[in-house]
Amino acid sequence: MSAKRGDDPVALRDERFVRFFDRAFSRFFARRMRALRVARWGMPEAPEGVPLVIFANHPSWWDGVSFLLLARRLFPGRQGFVPMDAAALARYGFMRRIGVFGIERNSARGAAAFLRTARTVLAHPSHMLWMNAPGRFSDARERPVPIAPGLSHLPEIAPGAVFLPLALEYPFWGERAAEALAAFGPPIPASELLALDRAARAERMRAALEAAMDRLAEDAIGRDPARFRALTEAQEGMGGIYGLWQRLRARLRGEAFDPRHDTDAPRES
Repeated sequence: MSAKRGDDPVALRDERFVRFFDRAFSRFFARRMRALRVARWGMPEAPEGVPLVIFANHPSWWDGVSFLLLARRLFPGRQGFVPMDAAALARYGFMRRIGVFGIERNSARGAAAFLRTARTVLAHPSHMLWMNAPGRFSDARERPVPIAPGLSHLPEIAPGAVFLPLALEYPFWGERAAEALAAFGPPIPASELLALDRAARAERMRAALEAAMDRLAEDAIGRDPARFRALTEAQEGMGGIYGLWQRLRARLRGEAFDPRHDTDAPRES
């Protein structure tokens, strides 16, 4: 059964809204986070001409913002769609215009509706479905990583899709704002997942996601920006009157001004 336009995220998505909110979210992100960085080993590898399912861990409220920023910068020729709790989406109706669609959690009816909508989204080869694999918030160190049941059903409704694990972390390094760190694991064709039963399928996805999360954790502990490609960066240092005083003091001393708090930390090359 086809979805009504009011329930169809493909019909509702408006690229003008996506561009507007990309700018708005970018400014919002820059005021509160230090940078969005992708591990150099973890840049996405995805074939053209097939739909993508990007399944991530769910450590923070910031995940939805990260999804939009990553999608616009790393997959410019694709349209992204994201499921969200229907009750929460009711408070942010504008998000329907940027590809977000509501799901009723913890019910058979909601699960069936999610799969119907996912089938509509993944019917087009330029579409991407971004989702948090656990289906709930979970710490980046939690093992085993929870895998929501609906994820293992997706290969059956999109046998031509490719699945990409995505690890996310938001650590604090040496500055006042946190880092948003991301890394994609190797792609998994739906055909590979379809060769497994659903339980084994979920384990395959879990293992792929945990491997990316474990490797990203090593880079997060290393605190070396050179291991990452920065997609966005905010101004460093305290800013304001104190930042102005630091700059003036450095000039009076004939020193180069470095706004960072942690001046011993390596800079991104």
